[in-house]
Amino acid sequence: MTTVPQPTADTRWRCTLCGNLTRFDVTRSSKVVEYVHLDLAGEPTVEEREVVSETIESVRCRWCNAVDRIELVDRPGAGS
Repeated sequence: MTTVPQPTADTRWRCTLCGNLTRFDVTRSSKVVEYVHLDLAGEPTVEEREVVSETIESVRCRWCNAVDRIELVDRPGAGS
């Protein structure tokens, strides 16, 4: 399984097949620790959530359906 790089403050995703910069379906795996509060009826509410680790497994372009054809490109004005 190949992981997809996460965008940063200076980069963003781009589909190498169609050029899409804005619409993606992202599949990710997360390991979290949650503080769950149950009310007297037993209904749970997550009051705190800490992400311990997170991995992006795949990214699919919403425009052309290409899977894992994503690259990182500079954001406009990055580094200026």
